This record gives sequence, C-alpha cells and structure tokens, in this order.
Amino acid sequence: MCGLEMPHKLRKTRKKRGTRTVGWGRIGQHRKSGQKGQRKVGRRKHLWTYVLKYEPDYFSKKGFYSPQHKKSNIVNVGELEELALKVSEEKGLEKMNGLSYLDLSQLGYDKLLGLGNLTKPFSIKVESYSKLAAKKVEEAGGKLITQITPTNE
Repeated sequence: MCGLEMPHKLRKTRKKRGTRTVGWGRIGQHRKSGQKGQRKVGRRKHLWTYVLKYEPDYFSKKGFYSPQHKKSNIVNVGELEELALKVSEEKGLEKMNGLSYLDLSQLGYDKLLGLGNLTKPFSIKVESYSKLAAKKVEEAGGKLITQITPTNE
C-alpha cells in the first residue's frame, strides 16, 4: 500500500513510545524539523539568527487593519477662538463670505468635535466633524466646509 502502514497497535511508534529516542537513534536526531515538512520549527528559538539574516519579514503582520483605528488630530469647538487668535497674530486671518476663514486641515487637524462653546462666527474647512460640532458652529452663525459627511461622535 504505497509505503503507508495500516494503523495497528504494534507499529514502530507504539512500540518505541516511552523510550528515550523513540527509535531514531542518537538523541535529538529528528527534533529540529519534526515530522511535518510545512512547519518551520525553531524560528523563535535556536533558528532566530537565521530568521534575522535570511527571512527578516518572517513574522510580519497579517490580517485586516481597520481604518477606524487611524489616529487623528482633533480640535474641539471651544478651542477654535484661541486657534483663530494665534493664526491672526502669525499671518492674519482670511475672510470668506464676510466670515473669518480657518483651514483646520492646513493647521494639522483632521476632525472637529463639539466640546466647548463658540461665540464668534467662523467659516471652517475640516476633513470631518461631529454633528454636535456642526450644530454649535451653525448656532454661532458660522459655516462648515467639507466633502465628508459628519460622524456621530
């Protein structure tokens, strides 16, 4: 039968079980790779230097990376007036449709959240914003400019 043994209670591995070498002669003769060829045994132990030298991305990350885990720079509505003051001191605020114009994406912010209060109207360009932030900006007489829909946060 093609070199395969039928399972029976007296095959070699059953006879040798419990002995020191299990029929492989010198101790440790078949430890490194084991029986299964697809396995790569010892990559984190005695073959670590081999991995570093010849297979540096052997343990590379696999799987799905959710875009929701992207770290974003956020700014709250309550911080906008301080930010506008700082920008106006440095290079002056632009006007758009009679409102002071703040480009948050140019200042390094990705998202506008609704913590705090806004007393002055601003025209704000930002990648994304929360519904509460949009409500507070509109209540102050301002306007949000973006192509992305608001988030629920």
